[in-house]
Amino acid sequence: MPITSGAIRKVRADQKKAAVNLKIKRSLREAVSVMRKKPSEKQLRSVYLMADRAAKKKVIHSNKAARIKSRLSRLVVKKKKSY
Repeated sequence: MPITSGAIRKVRADQKKAAVNLKIKRSLREAVSVMRKKPSEKQLRSVYLMADRAAKKKVIHSNKAARIKSRLSRLVVKKKKSY
């Protein structure tokens, strides 16, 4: 248990930040899963937005965001070629 007032404030702030980060991660994960099930350009834009936002807020690494976007964009390209 933290003893100093600064440590107590830090615990409170860390809990709030963890909740926000979890919400950002969940929304990204949900957007990725929807994109994998039904790939479309609209869904791809949504994933790009979520991945960039998560990387900007340092919830995920920027390289991970780039990797997610790259892999999911290939799904849209495959879908276009199949027609």
